[in-house]
Amino acid sequence: MNHKELIGAVAARLDMPEDYVSRLLEVAVDTMSAQLCEGNQVGVQGFGTLEVRRKEERISVNPATQVRTLVPPKLVVNFKQSNVLKDKLKGLPHE
Repeated sequence: MNHKELIGAVAARLDMPEDYVSRLLEVAVDTMSAQLCEGNQVGVQGFGTLEVRRKEERISVNPATQVRTLVPPKLVVNFKQSNVLKDKLKGLPHE
């Protein structure tokens, strides 16, 4: 599902105009991004928790050339699913 499809699906479920839902989603994403940039966790009940974690510096090896490269430290967003989401996924068929 892409951004436009998400807006359409939410708008249909709430019986609201797509432009209103688009703005609402934009504000929600901006708010969550701002909180993550401040170092705060963002939890969505029934979905999961997002938090920023630091990945330490490491050495990577190119398997084709065996050349070693230093990968600098970086910040990444980590997602931990809620138990509600985990239980819903358990019922899905495996491919």
